[in-house]
Amino acid sequence: MHILVIEDEKRLAYLLRRVLQEERHTVDLAHDGQSGLDLALSDTYDVVILDLMLPGIDGLEICRQMRAEHVTTPVLMLTARGAIEDRVTGLNVGADDYLTKPFAMAELLARINALLRRRDRRFDDNLQLTVGDLTLDLVRHEARRAGRVIELTAKEFALLEYLMRHPGQVLSRTQIINAVWRYDIDALSNVVDIYIHYLREKIDQGFDYPLIKTVRGVGYKIEARESGR
Repeated sequence: MHILVIEDEKRLAYLLRRVLQEERHTVDLAHDGQSGLDLALSDTYDVVILDLMLPGIDGLEICRQMRAEHVTTPVLMLTARGAIEDRVTGLNVGADDYLTKPFAMAELLARINALLRRRDRRFDDNLQLTVGDLTLDLVRHEARRAGRVIELTAKEFALLEYLMRHPGQVLSRTQIINAVWRYDIDALSNVVDIYIHYLREKIDQGFDYPLIKTVRGVGYKIEARESGR
């Protein structure tokens, strides 16, 4: 899994990264509120571990802005505070769980695993994605447009799934690389453009209208044709 740790106490942040990497997770670190918010809003993470007290923007505001931008990544909030009202406030702004410092690493890992299971159950409720006349069956690993089966490679399927999970949302090349390629050595600077070209040839060519759109200077999005157009 790809996990973001936003924690200004660097010794703790590095310890969390080491423990999570030993569990075979990929971990990014941020040590202040603004850089943490920028990363969290990229919506490329499976879990965000978020400290409440941060320089600049605090954890409550980061969580609030994530939810305002419809980023649904599970958030595990860390705090030295133990008061019930603090925990309630964190949960009310959109945190999924709360852990008070100091904590045992075994409990942290158990809570992360519980968040991931909960997230996976939500995904299981939606095993078919649809944009316009394009459908993506996540169980059969099959794409169809207007009833026609479209053959995709594994990476093309992953890219299309990421686009279709964010219909109408402009996704930057960096967001796409982080979500689809992660730290794959094949993720060259122009890999997104190359694979978008591959997808367009398969899902747009020969159909009445294109689904994949280029937003110049920003990135790409997928959206259905507006009614009446």
